[in-house]
Amino acid sequence: MSQTFMQAVKERRTFYGLSKEQVVPDERIQEIVEDAVNHSPSAFNSQSARVVVLQGEQSDNLWNITKETLRKIVPAERFAATEQKIDGFSKGSGTILFFEDQTVIEGLQKQFPSYGDNFSVWSNQSSAMLQFVVWTALVQEGLGASLQHYNPLIDEQVATEWKLPAEWKLITQMPFGKPTFAPGEKAFNPITDKVKYFR
Repeated sequence: MSQTFMQAVKERRTFYGLSKEQVVPDERIQEIVEDAVNHSPSAFNSQSARVVVLQGEQSDNLWNITKETLRKIVPAERFAATEQKIDGFSKGSGTILFFEDQTVIEGLQKQFPSYGDNFSVWSNQSSAMLQFVVWTALVQEGLGASLQHYNPLIDEQVATEWKLPAEWKLITQMPFGKPTFAPGEKAFNPITDKVKYFR
């Protein structure tokens, strides 16, 4: 944990090459996720985030569900590339599913109607911050991860398979594992196009 915060931010990258080789104990993954859920910010301290951690065969099952769902809609001549991509995610040691509890959001909309339209936006922003915290923390532990979005295609099957409340809206999926190769060099657009200062 000798890295500075900004060093950790810089090292968080998208890792597609993953293996199931254990890098840290399962208990450490649990600790990271629980700390991130408790301490990531949320609008009105709504704490609307819900997280499911799938490891081992449970994670493999998720990606099999995803693959078979896509098989039904991706043209056969293009499915090989899709299958290869999905199989890459299943080679990792686990997958973290991020949800937002719509019951909490709807409750806030009723309690504060003048902000009603904003709560869904703020919910997504809160989820994004949580995803970033977990992702960065995993990389600090020597793991690789990426962020995937196969919702809403798999939402119903995920809820059924793991008996999750209907009010939990799936936001994204984060496969993780030991990196098998480093990501390529990242290109940056000119910072002067992205940041302005007024003093």
